[in-house]
Amino acid sequence: MAGGTTQTVTSHGGLALPKIGLGTYTLNGIAGAEAIEAAIDMGYRLIDSAFNYENEGATGAAIRASSVPRDQLIYTSKLPGRHHRYDDAVLAIEESLLRTGLDYIDLYLIHWPLPKVDRYVEAWQALIDARDRGLVKWIGVSNFLPEHIERLEAETGVVPEVNQIQCHPYFPDSTQVAYDRSKRIITEAWTPLGKGKALLEEPTIVDIAEAHDATPAQVVLAWHMSRGAVPIPKSSSLERLASNLESVNLDLSEPEVAAITALGEGPEGEGRSPRAGRVLDLDPATHEEF
Repeated sequence: MAGGTTQTVTSHGGLALPKIGLGTYTLNGIAGAEAIEAAIDMGYRLIDSAFNYENEGATGAAIRASSVPRDQLIYTSKLPGRHHRYDDAVLAIEESLLRTGLDYIDLYLIHWPLPKVDRYVEAWQALIDARDRGLVKWIGVSNFLPEHIERLEAETGVVPEVNQIQCHPYFPDSTQVAYDRSKRIITEAWTPLGKGKALLEEPTIVDIAEAHDATPAQVVLAWHMSRGAVPIPKSSSLERLASNLESVNLDLSEPEVAAITALGEGPEGEGRSPRAGRVLDLDPATHEEF
């Protein structure tokens, strides 16, 4: 099996996540379940889903059908914005569990903070209580800014184990990654390879890939891991699934990591790509998820 099954990143509370996971957005129905099961058989142990992906059934079916022992898998789902009221959040978490057909959910996140709605602390308390009831083992957040996490800690005393954010070389979000690291919160990266082919055709990334006899996608995924983040790329292609998983064996030098980061953060004329910024223009300070 590939190294992704054994190499881990650990949170302040002791949650150990594999260095790479599987995103499942758009992997739905029987075909989606089969793709997820194939990924598990290949060596993936972290499976990322969400209430709003409408595939909690498919992911749960894949986990139940897999020959991998349940305690070796980490299944993640997320609370949607329309269910931030405490009672609604409790029911949503219960529904997530029932849809999977599993005995528990390993990791449950608040999908977006929705600060204009201002119920994310209420939703967080529901996650804390669901954890205490044994419905979920670990709890975290997604797309939360430092001020949102500070408020959760101040009002509940509980710090998230994970913060899943949009992160890729065009948007390294180093400030958030550094903040998460300072709190020993694991940063997970969604859209880790960006969107489209542009990122994987960047000369900087192509040159590093050639130097390591690797693919550009493997280089980008290794860049995430070098920064302490856990990328969760999505694919239904067996070839790409295997290739992505092998990225855990690729070690980049500090100058290589810095050169890739400069695509999103370096000054114009000194490496910063004109495409730098979020590939999906969703700002956690303003985004209103349904």
